[in-house]
Amino acid sequence: MSLNSTPKANRVHIAFFGKTNAGKSSLINAVTNQNLAIVSKVRGTTTDPVYKSMELLPIGPVTMIDTAGLCDEGELGTLREEKTLEVLNKTDIAVVVFECSEEADFSFEVNLVEKIKNRKIPVVPVLNKNDLVDDHSTIKKNIEKSIGMKLHSVSALKKQGIEELKNFIGKLAPEDEDKFKIIGDLISPGDFVVLVTPIDKAAPKGRLILPQQQTIRDILESDAMAIVTKEHELRDTLNKLGTKPKMVVTDSQAFLKVSADTPDDILMTSFSILFARHKGDLNVLVKGARKIDDLEDGDKILIAEGCTHHRQTDDIGTVKIPRWLRQMTGKDLEFHHVSGVEFTKDVEQYGLIVHCGGCMLNHRAMGHRIDSADGFEVPIVNYGVLIAYVHGILDRALEPFPLAKMIWEKEA
Repeated sequence: MSLNSTPKANRVHIAFFGKTNAGKSSLINAVTNQNLAIVSKVRGTTTDPVYKSMELLPIGPVTMIDTAGLCDEGELGTLREEKTLEVLNKTDIAVVVFECSEEADFSFEVNLVEKIKNRKIPVVPVLNKNDLVDDHSTIKKNIEKSIGMKLHSVSALKKQGIEELKNFIGKLAPEDEDKFKIIGDLISPGDFVVLVTPIDKAAPKGRLILPQQQTIRDILESDAMAIVTKEHELRDTLNKLGTKPKMVVTDSQAFLKVSADTPDDILMTSFSILFARHKGDLNVLVKGARKIDDLEDGDKILIAEGCTHHRQTDDIGTVKIPRWLRQMTGKDLEFHHVSGVEFTKDVEQYGLIVHCGGCMLNHRAMGHRIDSADGFEVPIVNYGVLIAYVHGILDRALEPFPLAKMIWEKEA
């Protein structure tokens, strides 16, 4: 993957929802001016959410999500609806499509708009196929009264109202608030940052893993300098620099050696802890680490990863973390695993959730997982925080983050 390309997790996610054959796919094609989505008169052509990454003016990098039609009857319709509504967990902007019809009952769409508003997701209600009704002003007025907001009237077929809709969506796009949020706000122009990047056997040959790529890009955009080395070369690298780096950032699995080789007057943390802050809530995850000591025999531990990858013999999620937790607690613990876009619906059954750095999830998706755990008062921690804790160096790894360090000490 190029350093110039935008990862899907960092793109604005725009999802289109509505009943079957409301014209969602046609609307996506009209908004993007491309044939991204399959359009057919056959009902239910879109059966699963379809993701397309692209550039969309005036927003920039986006992921367009075409969802399956809702409100179908039967078991398959129910399953399809559940799958579609799961998309809300990662949606930055939701477009709800109403089909312009004088006979239609819009109660389903009205309820859907209300659900989305309750989840604090920006919603754009759209009345599509306005070319099918000579005077649709009454339809539009009644829907607006029901949802309490402006309804955008368009015809995807005739490209009417599309530019106005695009401009409105663009105004709802999140500001570039995540710029310099990985590490850039912790450093100054001209600073050196040493990145310790063991060669990850699970990564495709010739590539750094995504958190390493994104951190390097963030450092460069902050007008600072990134020095990349492996764990066994760190001490020699520091000696040759001739100037003290502002910070050392390491892969969590090399924490112990890097901590030993990094002088105490140099800040040190891990990629995973940086991403705990960037993607989620570092303070909540730090609190979760304190609950490890409270685990009891028989407690269920969920280990969740935001992507799927080829597992090595000593895999971090399935082998190392379970081993460390059993050794540290001395308890007989039961481990469950999930990976990819799926997350558990049975959060309350777990005594602890251990999550990866979430580099393949966007901020809203990771936030949903943290909120789900917090809602059931289930402690959640991420890989980097947990690994630093079990190795006894979390205090040091939190030094770049004073508030998180204060919370950690307060929870003791």
